[in-house]
Amino acid sequence: QVQLVESGGGSVQAGGSLKLACAASGYLGSRYCMGWFRQAPGKGREWVASIAPGGSAFYPDSVKGRFTNSRDNAKNTMYLQMNSLKPDDTAMYYCAHKEVPCVVGDFSHSDRVHWGQGTQVTVSS
Repeated sequence: QVQLVESGGGSVQAGGSLKLACAASGYLGSRYCMGWFRQAPGKGREWVASIAPGGSAFYPDSVKGRFTNSRDNAKNTMYLQMNSLKPDDTAMYYCAHKEVPCVVGDFSHSDRVHWGQGTQVTVSS
């Protein structure tokens, strides 16, 4: 069973930065996708970033150029560096994991996706 624990959320003013971390434990598999998703109150879940099994990172246009997704395999930890934050980035941020096969990009609609409990990010104007 995979366990995912997010940390690093908080409150920041617009234009500021935050770095989220996702510590993974349990059997992750030899090849897997990991990613970040967010959900704001009253809105659906939104894909934020993901890393394919080969290590390439992918982003939607809404965060491209502002967010950087990275992974430290030795520590089984994934990071999301968020710069130039906007009030629209306010949401609960969730870490996710899925063994291959996994869709490059938004893999959240697949079966057997593991989720963390989330960490809140609040950006004030």
